[in-house]
Amino acid sequence: MSPEVLGLVMVGVLIVAIFLGFPLAFTLIILGFVFGYLGFGPLVFDLMVLHGYGLMKEVSLAAVPLFIFMGYVLEQSGIMERLFRAFQTIMAPVRGSLYLAVLLTGTLFAAATGIIGASVTVLGMMAVPAMTRSRYDVRMAAGVITGAGCLGQLIPPSVMLIVMGPVLGVSIIHLFAAALVPGLALSAIYIVYAMVRSFVQPHVGPPLPLEERVGSIGMIVRESLLGMLPVIVLIFAALGSILAGLAAPTEAAGLAALGSVVLAIIYRQLTWGRLRAAVYRSLRTTSLILFLAFAALFYGAVFSHLGSATLITEWLVGLQLSPFAMLVMLMIVINLLGWPLEWPAIILIFLPLFLPTVLKLGIDMVWFGTLVAVNLQTAFLTPPVALAAYYLKAVAPEWELSDIYVGMLQFQVWQLLGLIVLLFFPELALWLPKVLYGYVPK
Repeated sequence: MSPEVLGLVMVGVLIVAIFLGFPLAFTLIILGFVFGYLGFGPLVFDLMVLHGYGLMKEVSLAAVPLFIFMGYVLEQSGIMERLFRAFQTIMAPVRGSLYLAVLLTGTLFAAATGIIGASVTVLGMMAVPAMTRSRYDVRMAAGVITGAGCLGQLIPPSVMLIVMGPVLGVSIIHLFAAALVPGLALSAIYIVYAMVRSFVQPHVGPPLPLEERVGSIGMIVRESLLGMLPVIVLIFAALGSILAGLAAPTEAAGLAALGSVVLAIIYRQLTWGRLRAAVYRSLRTTSLILFLAFAALFYGAVFSHLGSATLITEWLVGLQLSPFAMLVMLMIVINLLGWPLEWPAIILIFLPLFLPTVLKLGIDMVWFGTLVAVNLQTAFLTPPVALAAYYLKAVAPEWELSDIYVGMLQFQVWQLLGLIVLLFFPELALWLPKVLYGYVPK
């Protein structure tokens, strides 16, 4: 068996192992060792050491644990609850006010940190009781909460974009700038859809009952300032400093992590137990992501050295499809991969397999990365894996999982529409990098 075919067999075994439920990181390392040794002998051990050191030298990945830590501190400190109450107080007389409060809170929180599980969980804990008391439509409410909570995957500073940058070989800052406009546009689409539904079908999202509203204007102003100012400060500390070129992603992440701790202290919400929980969960999440990154990097290196990547590239290019048609085909494949797999597996394992083809066709990598990010945004709302559904179900056990799925699928339609628009109008992603950094698309 030739080395190229051996690499294809390795991919086939990996797919079978994934569906059988084997632990992904260990499966990648074992397959890399076995097939690498069969393909080119003891050199596989040197290859593992080389790429392990290469990953450790990737300075930008140091931002991952810092942004994750910031997200968990914000979750523990109650700042997100204050933000939600601020929007709820201001919008109370409007139909669909709770939808609007959830979506605005999710958007602002996404621009401060990119922890999906924390966002969906906290939004659910805050909004579900109020929505239940106000008799909001369960399916629509579930779609709004999960859709808003998942915006942090796309809107910078997204952990997913930080991991994707080194894989694609592009600047994380350029990716952040490119993803910002599509992310905010997606949030705007959600808001328009939720508000139109609430006005056309009043039973879907009625105004808050009088007993749920704050009567004093002074109280409204106070809640608004206390709820919004901390998050706005964090956004300027994290995202603003990156986009303005004042700090690298790692430096900005450190500043934002410190800022989240300071704010938690100011609001008297930082106890030793909460700090310890935030550190422990940050360590666990970071270890999972980086260990998987190492395993996938080693697996991809073996696959590449076997020559299989070149074989696949030549076959895809030999189809003689236009670059746009090839891009559409790759987006369909990535979307289908998002049904059974989460974003780390797709970015770290399968994206490097497609990368030689994308480079050979001359597709701009920043635009391609943004397309992948928007595409993977739909994976969080795609059953059966869709973790957002289980996060919400955990805090709203009275809601049926089938209703949560139906609500999520409504918003997945709008995500797919956003992906199609971005395919036809690349300037949505490339305009901001051009303006801020003089980026020249390929």
